Amino acid sequence: MQIQDLPYPDPGVPDARSGPRFLWWLGRNQLGGQLRALAWGLLHFASVSALPFCVGLAVQAVVDRSGTRLALAGGLLVLACIGNALGDTFLHRAAVTNWITAAARVQQLLARKAAQLGSALTRRVAAGEVVAVSTGDVEKIGWFVEAMSRFTAAAATIVLVCVALLVYQPALGVVVAVGLPALALSVLPLLPRATRRADVQREKAGRATELASDTVAGLRVLRGIGGEELFLDRYRRASQEVRHAAVRSARMWSLISAIQVLLPGLLLIAVVWYGVHLARAGRITVGELVTVYSSVMVLTYPLRHFEEIAMAYSFSRPSAKRAAGVLSLERTAEPTAAGRTPEPAEEQAAGSAAAR
Repeated sequence: MQIQDLPYPDPGVPDARSGPRFLWWLGRNQLGGQLRALAWGLLHFASVSALPFCVGLAVQAVVDRSGTRLALAGGLLVLACIGNALGDTFLHRAAVTNWITAAARVQQLLARKAAQLGSALTRRVAAGEVVAVSTGDVEKIGWFVEAMSRFTAAAATIVLVCVALLVYQPALGVVVAVGLPALALSVLPLLPRATRRADVQREKAGRATELASDTVAGLRVLRGIGGEELFLDRYRRASQEVRHAAVRSARMWSLISAIQVLLPGLLLIAVVWYGVHLARAGRITVGELVTVYSSVMVLTYPLRHFEEIAMAYSFSRPSAKRAAGVLSLERTAEPTAAGRTPEPAEEQAAGSAAAR
């Protein structure tokens, strides 16, 4: 599915049993786009990761005064740059396509559900909640769906580079192979708290949107009874609560970002210190030290996608839960004239009487 093919002829039947199941259903229905993004992502990250090997080969060629190897390093560097440019361009194109098509699918599902329920929708779910789900929540859901392929490509590239470093220079490769997984997993203890704060922010934002929607809907009545200031004060308080919740959530994510900057820096220092020690002992060459150092420095780029996927899931999970809640609604039987829903026995008796 491409953007020009939207809207979907049929958005499908969603798995609305829970938020994670709904996200998984969306990902499965975009398998072709996910695979394209994964392929271009692998090309992009692999090309970026190949740059240090080309630079290390060039440095060692200069040290050894080998023009042939220097020309070979230059050719490999050109190929890596071309692969980087192509992969980055088409990865961005595929990722944006996945984001927009996922968001469009969710919007179509919500619109279809609204048409099915009709006026019963606003009696089951607040109008502000419906607005929040169909606007901000749709974007967050699309963000997580498209980020999955980029995260998978980044994770696969990190594994491949660690294996390549172990083969290329085992002494330093062991340090990198042990340090990088520790960096990737270092933020896991902070994720539950960050997720809870994101949930609180989303809940308060939904309440503020609901209050604003209800106020606008009843604005004529409010003006008639002079209640504008009362509801304005309520919205001010709700808006401030959203701001405080957003600040608390941002503080947690800033701490996670700081850890993602600090720990790779410590790993770089360890690699340089140990690498210089090995170079002085004659166990590695200057080119190998430059290659390993550059590889660790370049790998901080795909490592950022671990933080991004954690952030995307933290924000999309409550959004998907709310969207699934709306999509799981079903129209109930209309009440009878006496104001109650007829029992099954009464419906059967009425059907028998009609048959007679």
